[in-house]
Amino acid sequence: MIHVANAPCSWGVLEFDLEGKAAGYAQVLDEMQATGYAGTELGDWGFMPTAPQRLKEELAARNLALMGAFVPVALADPAAHERGVAVAVRTAELLAAVAGPSPFIVLADDNGQVPARTQNAGRVGPELGLSEAQWAVFAGGAERVAGAVREATGLRTVFHHHCAGYVETPAEVDRFLSLTDPELVGLCFDTGHYRFGGGDPVAGLERHAGRVWHVHFKDCQPEVAARSRAEGWDYFESVQQSIFCELGQGDVDFPAVVRLLAGAGYDGWIVVEQDVLPGMGTPKESAQRNRDYLRGIGL
Repeated sequence: MIHVANAPCSWGVLEFDLEGKAAGYAQVLDEMQATGYAGTELGDWGFMPTAPQRLKEELAARNLALMGAFVPVALADPAAHERGVAVAVRTAELLAAVAGPSPFIVLADDNGQVPARTQNAGRVGPELGLSEAQWAVFAGGAERVAGAVREATGLRTVFHHHCAGYVETPAEVDRFLSLTDPELVGLCFDTGHYRFGGGDPVAGLERHAGRVWHVHFKDCQPEVAARSRAEGWDYFESVQQSIFCELGQGDVDFPAVVRLLAGAGYDGWIVVEQDVLPGMGTPKESAQRNRDYLRGIGL
């Protein structure tokens, strides 16, 4: 059975250091429950309580499951790996204490930190990619994080491809997966990032079904994507302009994605992510419309 969650990023709680104020965790969790979601990811460390019993009580009061936490690490920089391991293990220990062995560490590049990748999100070419030596460092860092998390807590790690990071395009997703152990590192397949990164989410999901352990549902608005490429917007301007629109308002074929997941026997979580900047939009209303849309296609 597929379960449907949302994530704090849909309320403007993002991992980036940005201006503006996002909603507090109590409001976010209340509104997730009110709009019909069954679970949440953790959000940035410190957004929700980090004392396990307190966090468990807050989630239980709203009948919400905790199924993952996003952990960005600058994997192309070997000097960042040790701290990345420490952050991931600390986060995994909290997840395990609150929800047992089922949640995922959602590992990603430290997106938005490399100017050329951030400026060219949605249109990066091979000249902005990693060298062979850098790929080895990047993949090795991901495996090191995943191995440490598994050893310390038993939790599994999925890698989240993401625009404005070093694994954005379909070719980069392919390369990363070819360099990492499929028993150790799964894929968090994000429909919106895959689309903005130049791919067809249906084809990408078909191609990587065997590595997909976790799924983010995000839509991508094609007219905004075209303007972003034509006008040279950076990643954050694209988000400000609603590149990641409400589900069903972009060009991701979610009914086909749902059919593929069902046909593959996927029984994990679908996490809705409609990334907005802090203070942007009407998150509760969007969350409700997104949940209603998913009910309309059988979720």
